[in-house]
Amino acid sequence: MLITNETAKVYPHDRLLSAVLIRFLPKQLHPNHITLLRFLLIPFVLWYVWKGDWSVAVPLFVFAAFTDALDGSIARIRKEITVWGTFADPAADKLLIGSVVVLFVAKEVNSIFAAIIVLVEALILLTGLIRRKKKWVISANWAGKLKMLFQVIGVTMLLVAKWSGLSLLVPFSIGTLTIAIVFAVVSLLTYSL
Repeated sequence: MLITNETAKVYPHDRLLSAVLIRFLPKQLHPNHITLLRFLLIPFVLWYVWKGDWSVAVPLFVFAAFTDALDGSIARIRKEITVWGTFADPAADKLLIGSVVVLFVAKEVNSIFAAIIVLVEALILLTGLIRRKKKWVISANWAGKLKMLFQVIGVTMLLVAKWSGLSLLVPFSIGTLTIAIVFAVVSLLTYSL
């Protein structure tokens, strides 16, 4: 089902972000602006990851990932949900996560593991494109939101492990990314197909 401004459910994290951040943002800043910012940040995240400049790469990745929560919360709180946003927001997420996974996780963990993550993301995006072409537009579901959360946590732990030298974080990162794969499959089965 397409979530509209009339049917959007406001989540607890939306209320928290509204209280501590959104109410201070100008009304001219729309959710789609933040989604576009995430698209623009991706090359910079990749550049700093590729260079191994962890002091910039880690905070930049975390900020770019945070914009996912922010744009969705603004859309629901301010009732600014758009059809473009319901497609562009998850596309930006998949591009951010997928590109970091290809560049970094494949090298640091395992290329097959990275390929599985990217393949499931590509399938979700592809079936979303097919649905959009058929005018079947639906919004992200709970499994997709949890998938993104676990992906961000897993990739962040892996980046922090590289930055700090705490190799203890690597197995936790792999476990978290594995949980994300499970939620990605559930999302694929419940959202895309």
